[in-house]
This record gives sequence, structure tokens and C-alpha cells, in this order.
Amino acid sequence: MKRISLWLCILTFTAFNPGFARAQDAETTERLNKVEGYVQDLLAAREAQDKHMAALEKEIADLRDKMNQPAANNYASAEDLQKLAGQVQELAKKQQADNDQIVKTLDKLSRISSAPTGGHRPPPGAAAPPADNLTPASGPQNGFFYEIKSGNTLSAIAKAYTDQGHKVTVKQILDANPGLDPKNLIVGKKIFIPAPAQ
Repeated sequence: MKRISLWLCILTFTAFNPGFARAQDAETTERLNKVEGYVQDLLAAREAQDKHMAALEKEIADLRDKMNQPAANNYASAEDLQKLAGQVQELAKKQQADNDQIVKTLDKLSRISSAPTGGHRPPPGAAAPPADNLTPASGPQNGFFYEIKSGNTLSAIAKAYTDQGHKVTVKQILDANPGLDPKNLIVGKKIFIPAPAQ
């Protein structure tokens, strides 16, 4: 009831006050124009959003097509990288094992090829090459060669051979190797170790 009376009052006021009605019409028209402008802006924004969404949907569809093609999928996942890292580690271990085996085999071969001739054995750690074609021009003909190692002295070499039953003195080694300086032994140089007289 209160609503009806409120509307009746407004209608009566506008009917008897035409200036107010005109002012109200102008204000209403202005508001309607503003609302229409907002609606136009909203429609334009929605149209732009629809175009943008359509472009994104097309881009997503293109990406899906590319991902489904085997040649285009050339990216590795984290799992693929972990598998590859594991395979590389296994390969490195196998390579190290192969290297160790090669070193052991070469060590065996060097021991076999450095075995002394005539039943004589060099001191421990000594590598005596075969005596053929290495006999010195002067000195005893029975004996074998010894390659000088780091830290060797003639007295230590003579003692090692004597301990193994091949009695030899420093003087005999010097006599068998003319020009050998006992104070300046060259690592890697081969010297002749004379065998004791039978």
C-alpha cells in the first residue's frame, strides 16, 4: 500500500511540475546514454575476448598435433634424462673394469717377457730383459740384464742377487759395465749383471 501511494505522489508531482519532468527526462536520457555506452564497451570487450580465446584454442590444437607427431617430439623428460645418466654411469664402470683388466694383462705380459734367461732371477721388482743381442762388448758373457729403478744403488742390487743365490759384488757389476757411475745411476738404463763362475 505504501508503494502505491509513493508512486501516486511521484506522478502527481510530475504532472503538476512539467519542468521537473523535463529535467528528469534529460537526466534519464543521459543515464541511458551512459548505460548504452557501457554496454557497447562490454560487448566490444567480449568480442575481443572471444577472438583471443579462439586464437588460444587454435594454438593449443596445433601444439597437440605437433606433440602427437613422432618427429616433432624431440624433448626429453626428466625420467628419460635419469635413465640416460644411469646408462652413462654403467658404461663408465664397464670402461673402468676393462681398463683394469687391460692393465692386469699388460702387467702379466711384462712379467713374462721380462723373465731372465738361463734360470737366473732378478731381484724383486726388477725387470730383466732377454739377454739375446744385449750382451755388452766387454765383460763376462754369462749373466743377465737389469733395468735400473728409482732409488736403486749398486750395493742394493748386488745384495738382492746375492740373497737369491747369485753371488755378485759391486766391483763385478762395475767391471761388467764400463763407464757406469755408481753415484749417478740413470733410471731405465739396463746394466749387465754377471753370473757367478760355475
